[in-house]
Amino acid sequence: MNANYHNPVSITFGAGALSALPGVVAGRKAVVVTFPEAEALGLANRLKLLLGDSLLGIEAGTVPNPDIANLTALYEHFWKHYAKAELVIGVGGGSALDTAKALIVGTANGKFAELVELLAAGKPFKPARVKPLIAIPTTAGTGSEVTPWATVWDRTPGAQKKYSLHLPETWPEAAVVDPELAVSLPAEPTLAAGLDALSHSLEAIWNVNCNPISDTFAISAAREVLSALPHLMQNLGNLALRRRMALAALKAGLAFSNTKTALAHSISYDMTLNHGLPHGIACSFTLPMVLRRALGADPIRDAVLAQVFDGPLRDAPVQLDRFLEKLGVSTDFTAYGVAQDESERMIAAALDGVRGKNFIARVPASAPPPAAAQEAKEAS
Repeated sequence: MNANYHNPVSITFGAGALSALPGVVAGRKAVVVTFPEAEALGLANRLKLLLGDSLLGIEAGTVPNPDIANLTALYEHFWKHYAKAELVIGVGGGSALDTAKALIVGTANGKFAELVELLAAGKPFKPARVKPLIAIPTTAGTGSEVTPWATVWDRTPGAQKKYSLHLPETWPEAAVVDPELAVSLPAEPTLAAGLDALSHSLEAIWNVNCNPISDTFAISAAREVLSALPHLMQNLGNLALRRRMALAALKAGLAFSNTKTALAHSISYDMTLNHGLPHGIACSFTLPMVLRRALGADPIRDAVLAQVFDGPLRDAPVQLDRFLEKLGVSTDFTAYGVAQDESERMIAAALDGVRGKNFIARVPASAPPPAAAQEAKEAS
């Protein structure tokens, strides 16, 4: 079978890469969308100096896990005041980049409610207007700089849900990945971002949409996270380790940009929306459980997974258990206030979710795991 791989994002990578931003902008009038702390960190001022007359303004009102309530005013302000901007520059973690992607998709009436209606319909649509995006991540994890996806949450009581925005127009035009921007990142978001990258890489492997090219990126990314992240957590200011993690996150993004995610992410949406778990933890604490389900489902996928882990593949779930627990992340649902019966219902529902359907071993939660997975579980 022939493989098809597509990613249109131009990438500038390396320590000090931010200095290349003026060349990427190429004189276009731009708006920066970033996180509130950018000013105190000196990042906003660096961007002002780099962009000079190209900068129309900085919008620093992004929030974690952006939802309809906080996006509405920002969106309508953006399209009222920056309708003539030629470019948007998203700077920050996944939430800031999600916000930037939501802002670049213009509706006919300039109202965010119209965009929500289009997302709720669940059908592809052509934006009334759109602006190109340059994505500059300040964390190493989401891979959003090389994917077209953005998440918009609806936390309205009684109507809680997650919308996924993904259009041909929401691919970033370019990504500038500078590991120096993450050196000051505290431990908690560093860990969550790193585990998000691990989840992206493994989810791209146990995925019905996988291909040999995405596999190459995913294997390399997963091995690098497993190797580098524990050392980084002990030495947060180490630029060499930040560079390794930035490259691993980028590769993981390149992998799942073509496969989408699978079961672990499908479970994570409920854990974030209804249990308040940060995304990076929510999509990673189930990885050993999902791996146990994946083993034995497809011998070709087993062979790819074997390239990620050292030693016999049957021991891989135990390796993952220990890796996460040494980082202080429990792999037990009950640690997050979810009883066993609720977790079983959650897994069953996740298997039927949009992302759950990408998982190679879609079986009911009550069914016994494949033989290889059972052996791995017993070995633990």
